[in-house]
Amino acid sequence: MLYRPAELDDRDLLEALKEWGIDAGTAAYAAVGFGDHHWTATGGDGRRWFITVADLEQKTAPGVPVDAALEDLRRAMDTAADLRAGAAHGGTRGARPGDADGLDFVVAPLRTAGGATVRRLGERFALSAFPFATGEAGGFGREFDAAERREVVDLLAALHGRRPPASTPARPPRVPGRDGLDRVLAETDRPWTAGPFSEAARALLGGHAEGLRAGLARFDRLAERVARRTGDLVVTHGEPHRANLLRREGAAGGFLLVDWDTVGLAVPERDLWHVTADPGDLARYEAATGYAPDPSAMELYRLRWDVEELVIYAGWFRAPHERTADIEQAWAGLIESVERLAGRA
Repeated sequence: MLYRPAELDDRDLLEALKEWGIDAGTAAYAAVGFGDHHWTATGGDGRRWFITVADLEQKTAPGVPVDAALEDLRRAMDTAADLRAGAAHGGTRGARPGDADGLDFVVAPLRTAGGATVRRLGERFALSAFPFATGEAGGFGREFDAAERREVVDLLAALHGRRPPASTPARPPRVPGRDGLDRVLAETDRPWTAGPFSEAARALLGGHAEGLRAGLARFDRLAERVARRTGDLVVTHGEPHRANLLRREGAAGGFLLVDWDTVGLAVPERDLWHVTADPGDLARYEAATGYAPDPSAMELYRLRWDVEELVIYAGWFRAPHERTADIEQAWAGLIESVERLAGRA
């Protein structure tokens, strides 16, 4: 996020890092990404760490307690740490051949001396510490070129072939909070007055209500169909788009995959749609895994991205808010998601 929460003091973060054995002298807010808050911490010897602080209130669907979001985050971070460590370090249960060495492209959280990957900060926030990864970052919305697509398809084939760690959370196709969108669309005939973007959001959603209802109905039908495919579930990252991939520096090359809070059991298409719809790329995936991607599941997850964005942003703009750089970014995201979802209908 671009803004730093006023409730969090650098001294509190530095104190919390001692649970990881990190004695950092300074912490600097990093205005990068969208959703979580980030800092870099530096030790007296120059060693650096990347610190992520999750706002648990923003990771819950309406009516869901923050404790549920904390438990989901812990399971996700434990899963990433186990994927990185591999079966040789106790990372998976019932490991398959090839699981022992772990996945070196996983940028996983560090564990405290007690084995924790997440530390709570008050009632609202939770902190995880990562090694500082260097590399060329991609931008959100940037498309992969042909060589990159092949490389990421191979990376996903390796991830999907791993035995899921015991902590891996389920990620069903249904979007938490989806039912609330029907109520939101039904209430676009009355003023919204919670903040500076409320009325604009109401007008945008109301003006596309017919197309949005059709898009949501299409999503519901596909989600119900895919939810029955329990035999195809694999470990998925959830958001392997270009902004979550770093090109490694040095001779090793290859990509590093970051932001594992969305990791979970799902069908492979949950990841694949982010990367490619090219028949040749999907044939490459099938050759590596024996699994033929399903076009209807690819469509489902393209729709799901926008449905989830609508749930999040409609909640923000119907609640009290102020004009900030992050809110303006959310407004741009809402416009894009509304136009895509209504247009696909």
